[in-house]
Amino acid sequence: QVSPSPFTMGLGVGDNLPGDLELMIREDSTNVTHTTDSLFKGKKSVIFAVPGAFTPTCSEKHLPSFVQYAEELKASGAEVIACVSVNDPFVMREWGLAQKVGDKVKMLADGNGAFSTAIGQIVDKGAAMGKRSNRYAMVVDKDMKVEALMLENGGYGETSAEKVLEFLKK
Repeated sequence: QVSPSPFTMGLGVGDNLPGDLELMIREDSTNVTHTTDSLFKGKKSVIFAVPGAFTPTCSEKHLPSFVQYAEELKASGAEVIACVSVNDPFVMREWGLAQKVGDKVKMLADGNGAFSTAIGQIVDKGAAMGKRSNRYAMVVDKDMKVEALMLENGGYGETSAEKVLEFLKK
């Protein structure tokens, strides 16, 4: 059962990311559930989401931009860089390995879409993909307040690592 979002227009700049939302990471042959508090509280974080692992734009542009600019993002204040997708933790692990993310990007599975729904970013991609996350990038401060939220309107570019880096360098 996916809960409705408390954010009627979606989580926005100035809102606090709820601390009790759950995401999964495949660690040492085990699926480990983490809360948003345990992942992001006390750390300036960059969280970006893609509609699907192994899909063309996500694999050719979005995730690679964050891998490429990880060191610059961290030098500009990001302590955590995390990729969220409505996929299972097995797929997210394999996609991370295929993309050679190493420890540059946390690969977070939102298996049932509960996280994406709770922040108002779930979208229905039809029969081919079903319910998925909207493509976005956000910067969250140490207190989990959203400092920046970049959204796409059907394309790609506004949510790239380069755009996040521009915000961090202001």
